[in-house]
Amino acid sequence: MAQDLEARVKELEAKVQELIDREAIRDLRYRYHEYVNEGKMAEIANLFTEDGELDFGHLGKATGRAELHKFFGNLPSGQSSQATRPTAGISFVKQFIHNHVLHLQGDRGTGFAYLEARPVYNGESYMVAARYDDEYVKQGGQWKFKKMSLTPYFMVPLREGWAQEDRIKMGR
Repeated sequence: MAQDLEARVKELEAKVQELIDREAIRDLRYRYHEYVNEGKMAEIANLFTEDGELDFGHLGKATGRAELHKFFGNLPSGQSSQATRPTAGISFVKQFIHNHVLHLQGDRGTGFAYLEARPVYNGESYMVAARYDDEYVKQGGQWKFKKMSLTPYFMVPLREGWAQEDRIKMGR
């Protein structure tokens, strides 16, 4: 009887830890979008591991905290003067995520979330739909992004819309 109770308690403890970890990862993803939406670009790199990776396709790539700081410095409220990156033309952005799905394996995890964004790029309003694919790792009791990738579905000027057949990218 005592062994059965001990096994049940261990099972419950493991389940509670999994739920705590899931909530911490969701909070990590939400903080990223809060920082983007509130112009707290200097704080974003700290959401990644020291060797964290970012792959935003045509918008750029970065590996490690120093490169991440430079990358996000090109977004609104940033301090970087590197005007050669595509993100340099973004003067305003608000992001909205949906359907955050997580898969945990101990102190590692993967996940994805769908994105709608409303940036102003080179003075023009855009509509964006994309998907974030993430790798997470728990270090020192905290969850961090190990890798964040962005797959755009479309990025079109608001005045044009996304209905033209050549603008729709189905699937991945």
